[in-house]
Amino acid sequence: MADKKSLSDLGELTNPKPEAVEAATEAAAEAPVAEVPADTRRSRGDRAEPVDDHGASTQGPQIEAVLREQQLDKHGRAYATGRRKDAVARVWLKPGSGKIIINERDQEVYFARPSLRLVINQPFGLTERVGQYDVIATVKGGGLSGQAGAVLHGIAQALSRYEPTLRTTVKRAGFLTRDSRVVERKKYGRAKARRSFQFSKR
Repeated sequence: MADKKSLSDLGELTNPKPEAVEAATEAAAEAPVAEVPADTRRSRGDRAEPVDDHGASTQGPQIEAVLREQQLDKHGRAYATGRRKDAVARVWLKPGSGKIIINERDQEVYFARPSLRLVINQPFGLTERVGQYDVIATVKGGGLSGQAGAVLHGIAQALSRYEPTLRTTVKRAGFLTRDSRVVERKKYGRAKARRSFQFSKR
């Protein structure tokens, strides 16, 4: 029973002697304290990184953009395939005067609606290359709207292959991504995908 403490020992533990308190405060005062604002630095291993107001690191591993190589055929043209709905477009792009031929017809003849011609010329307007490239495309399947989207997709792909430096600009605009939206299938018991038959009460 040697490990039992008396009431006097308990009093010494809860109320330490003044000499011990003074020694502890002197040791704390002599120790160097590094002052680093908690909201501006965050420790990461042996180094500290600056953080913003929300606690996110503003300096991380820097990802370098990988510059792709130019992809040309033996005629000096960039080739790409574009798709939209049921339409598939094969596109060849080369430097020229801005002439666009679709299925052996001029774009004004094939896409008579000005809105469709605006669609296929979007990549050139975005990259400031209007009138600098000639385009030859063959497109089949779907309607005119789907074919215009397919040609747009193909032109954007071919432009990024002819000038790889433009890939980031075209990709951010979403032109390199194939639009996956298609017509919803018809269901049995309905007139179309969701349209019900006319209801007759009598």
